[in-house]
Amino acid sequence: MDTIALARELGKAIQNEDVYKKLHEVQLKADADEKLQELISTFNLKRVAINVEAQKTEKDQDKLAQLNKEMRQAYSDIMSNENMIAYNEAKQELETVTNRIMAIIQKSIDGEDPETADYDASCTGSCSTCGGCG
Repeated sequence: MDTIALARELGKAIQNEDVYKKLHEVQLKADADEKLQELISTFNLKRVAINVEAQKTEKDQDKLAQLNKEMRQAYSDIMSNENMIAYNEAKQELETVTNRIMAIIQKSIDGEDPETADYDASCTGSCSTCGGCG
């Protein structure tokens, strides 16, 4: 089997992982949560209003401050929603698995033993700020 076929098999295996299924399940709940979707819409509208006001040549600083306050409140409300909390937790769990998979692949490409290569928790995931794995 070539590496591309193996990558496809890995993709199928990831989709069979409990953490993947859990993320999909909580995402559907978040999408169906009318209150959460309303909060997200409010947040997005406040963000657009801030951008419109900020682009004016004569900005109304009081209006900008109020819009910022309202946007921060909307964000806080979103992040305290039980379905958003569950989504973020499930997303983090899947990202942990994904980070391990990517680290094993990258370290194997770099010549390390695939049997012992693994994710280093100190890795930020951004290669642009990295001093090197290992």
